[in-house]
Amino acid sequence: MKVPRPLERRRLLAAACAVLWLRPAQATPEALADALREYTGGAPLREGRVRLDIAPLVDNGNTVPVSVSVPGVSPEQVQALALFSERNPRSDVLRVVFGPRAGERVLTTRMRLATSQQLVAVARLADGGHWAQRVDVVVTLSACLE
Repeated sequence: MKVPRPLERRRLLAAACAVLWLRPAQATPEALADALREYTGGAPLREGRVRLDIAPLVDNGNTVPVSVSVPGVSPEQVQALALFSERNPRSDVLRVVFGPRAGERVLTTRMRLATSQQLVAVARLADGGHWAQRVDVVVTLSACLE
């Protein structure tokens, strides 16, 4: 049995890294649907009640302000908020669960956008309902693809 030399192993490792580096991870619409289904546990996702604030046209996808809220619903009713993306490297962007002593139930952050895509904000309410808003965002200078 011949033992490979260290140089051959290094070449193999370098080739494997190059293949992974050249193939950027990217979510698909199917991965988005799967992530939403997993988050809701198969429960129906109803449109409305949730407000996803993000600019519809983004010049630079490196740092995009985004806010998710549920106006018109008492804060105690909002148990969790989540944000999903259609074409970022991962569909499941962010999940926040609120405890009983949480005050205002608003999610405000900045995110990177790989390319033009659809974002979905989901709120889980105390009655077990899941509400969503979908927003299409056009990105002129992409991020996440470096």
